[in-house]
Amino acid sequence: MSDEVVMFVTSPVEDAPAIARALVERRLVACVNILPPVHSIYRWQGEVEEADEALMLLKSTRAQVEAVDAALRELHPYEVYELVVLPVEGGSEAYLSWIRESVG
Repeated sequence: MSDEVVMFVTSPVEDAPAIARALVERRLVACVNILPPVHSIYRWQGEVEEADEALMLLKSTRAQVEAVDAALRELHPYEVYELVVLPVEGGSEAYLSWIRESVG
């Protein structure tokens, strides 16, 4: 297993570009892919809710996860935001090296 991770974060569609840019500018992540709106159905405060959201895929390292979480507490409009971290099992060594070099 490598040191790189992929993180899933959802946000309001209109907020995703600013969040993504801030994370890249702060060198917390190497790259953020913003997927087209996804339709989310979820339970919130005892009710079933629905919303169109952006899904962001963040590429970074394990060492940056806590800093990404802290930045999201500052930048993200949701009281409870999604942050799911998945390990990268492998991949293009050139790409993985680029991720490591891009964060810091």
